[in-house]
Amino acid sequence: MNIVIIKYNAGNIESVKNALTRIGVHAEITADPQKIKTADKVIFPGVGEAGTTMQYLKSHHLDELIVSLKQPVLGICLGLQLMCSHSEEGDTPCLGIFNERVQRFVPKSGQEFITKVPHMGWNRIYNLKTKLFSQNQETRHVYFVHSYYAGWGEHTAATCDYIVPFSAALQKDNFFATQFHPEKSGEIGALILQNFLKL
Repeated sequence: MNIVIIKYNAGNIESVKNALTRIGVHAEITADPQKIKTADKVIFPGVGEAGTTMQYLKSHHLDELIVSLKQPVLGICLGLQLMCSHSEEGDTPCLGIFNERVQRFVPKSGQEFITKVPHMGWNRIYNLKTKLFSQNQETRHVYFVHSYYAGWGEHTAATCDYIVPFSAALQKDNFFATQFHPEKSGEIGALILQNFLKL
């Protein structure tokens, strides 16, 4: 199986490759359009800032390439946010694959010390509605690190509660995305990656 991880100006890409290696899968990190187009599966991970990252994608024509892909695509963390319609971070128009909009967490008055931003650590996911997940993963805990979130919408495929309920995963056609980091989520994360590779 030919797996590629899209190379762009975002962090956390190597850790995704390492997670795939741990489950016995080789993946190539590349920005080569032809390699991305012809891959069996494409992973679009990232940690970074939405505005500058979208500028980078546009300047390298990766924005047009990503939305045109027909094979299964998995966005992770910033990848999920960039696949949405708009991000409050930098007032950034994004790829528009998902209709959901990305907003910054705002702690409720008087709870600033209880619900810190960024949301960092393990939290449970529920209402799982995509083939990324198995039945026994309902209410399991996965690892998050983020200050912005995609709200609930028609493409929500898993939910998490932190300050407000938000989309822990999204799915539309061949595009899948997780706000959490499967590569840092232990056994359940490895299963999610394996489920994606079986699509």
